[in-house]
Amino acid sequence: MHPLEALEMQVSQCRRCDLRDQAHGVVFGEGALDSHIVFCGEGPGAEEDRLLRPFVGAAGHLLDKMLDAMGFSRGKNAYILNVVKCRPPGNRVPLPQELAACRPHLAAQLSILSPRIMVLLGSTAIQSFLGPQARVTRVHGQWTEHQGIWLMPTYHPAALLRNPSWKVEAWSDLKKVIDKYRELVDPDHFSTHYPLKISDKNLPPGTIKPQCR
Repeated sequence: MHPLEALEMQVSQCRRCDLRDQAHGVVFGEGALDSHIVFCGEGPGAEEDRLLRPFVGAAGHLLDKMLDAMGFSRGKNAYILNVVKCRPPGNRVPLPQELAACRPHLAAQLSILSPRIMVLLGSTAIQSFLGPQARVTRVHGQWTEHQGIWLMPTYHPAALLRNPSWKVEAWSDLKKVIDKYRELVDPDHFSTHYPLKISDKNLPPGTIKPQCR
């Protein structure tokens, strides 16, 4: 059994806070167990609580499109999780004590996954790592290193559904993630919407430089 699967069995029995009493179950996370990149949101919503899978509602469908544009998928090379594993009533923001109760589970997940990059989706995820004063509109697109993991804060897909004008800024953030992934993990990582540029110095003299591949 993979250590992450063993941890999921353990977390499924958690009663460290009151959220589990009202939730259908624990939404642990899902994705490639050998992933080098993690996408972290706030917590499960109604559809996620029903299916016990992260990001499967409208925001989840948009996240899947974002992943696809970047050259990632939860089944192949990315892992998706939330800072709290049980749905807060009415999809409210998790309380500080709930975040604290679930933090050891998140830390254990990250310890096993050992990702090189983590994309923080929305205010709750951002503030969990960058502090309570962090605001997505101010810190998005700015790299921070945390215990060997490169953190990229950006907008939550649900926020992009409410305010589509933020999609331009979010895509700019995600292109930085692709660049970092190519730098740290796979220099040939393919993205249909953000092609890999070929340096002039790798071409014979007189060759017309292609714009992408």
